Amino acid sequence: MSSQVVGIEPLYIKAEPASPDSPKGSSETETEPPVALAPGPAPTRHLPGHKEEEDGEGAGPGEQGGGKLVLSSLPKRLCLVCGDVASGYHYGVASCEACKAFFKRTIQGSIEYSCPASNECEITKRRRKACQACRFTKCLRVGMLKEGVRLDRVRGGRQKYKRRPEVDPLPFPGAFPAGPLAVAGGPRKTAPVNALVSHLLVVEPEKLYAMPDPAGPDGHLPAVATLCDLFDREIVVTISWAKSIPGFSSLSLSDQMSVLQSVWMEVLVLGVAQRSLPLQDELAFAEDLVLDEEGARAAGLGELGAALLQLVRRLQALRLEREELCAH
Repeated sequence: MSSQVVGIEPLYIKAEPASPDSPKGSSETETEPPVALAPGPAPTRHLPGHKEEEDGEGAGPGEQGGGKLVLSSLPKRLCLVCGDVASGYHYGVASCEACKAFFKRTIQGSIEYSCPASNECEITKRRRKACQACRFTKCLRVGMLKEGVRLDRVRGGRQKYKRRPEVDPLPFPGAFPAGPLAVAGGPRKTAPVNALVSHLLVVEPEKLYAMPDPAGPDGHLPAVATLCDLFDREIVVTISWAKSIPGFSSLSLSDQMSVLQSVWMEVLVLGVAQRSLPLQDELAFAEDLVLDEEGARAAGLGELGAALLQLVRRLQALRLEREELCAH
């Protein structure tokens, strides 16, 4: 596509027809009004016939889409895997939709790749599909977590859960208001109930398992590594939970990350405290990792372990219900 430059500053670009063979009456031959550009590097414009890449990625912010030039002066967060514009914080890492989908497919399908070269292929936006092995390796290297991928969400995966045969959706009369659920003289409508249950399944936190290596040696460093891995996975779960909050995904990426960065420590601490409420002088970091004060000290937590135990004792004295704890 050619461009006509008028003057030096500001620059003007005049869009010309995409194809000389287009009919004269076609809207494609109409000349767009000049677009003023601030001094700086010229934006990239796709050539005619350019095929968009797979994985649902189209023209990102600041790129051309649908024959229009979109300009933005806002800084863009880049994908840590390929350098494209990041669409969000996926599996613990700022990444684009393409790398997010690639990582998810690889984990859910248990796919193994092999590099035809020396396992040192450069992964960029243009070359990210050249070597899947090196792309997946880079996903792991920048911090993407396998535990963030829900294995039960593969296509058709939820069909393996059998429905209960002909069960009344309302366990007892008056459990829900009759208005939105039932019609007088007609069958009950179960769609609102199913939607409510589906939403509760999303927001309900999953049980965490540390899964320490039973063959590994006991000591300070293995315990610290186990706790770090556990907290990484819990942060990924927290991010997924935050995305289920109405309105959160409509925030800009920078606002989403600011919110998460300001509360992640409190979320981890309250998670440990909530799991430890039924226990006595013990901290439940996971279902299979419970430490007393001495064990927490041996794991390298030191004063943090003592402070967590003190917090748990205070919450136990308040006798808070789970709902009250969440409200606070």
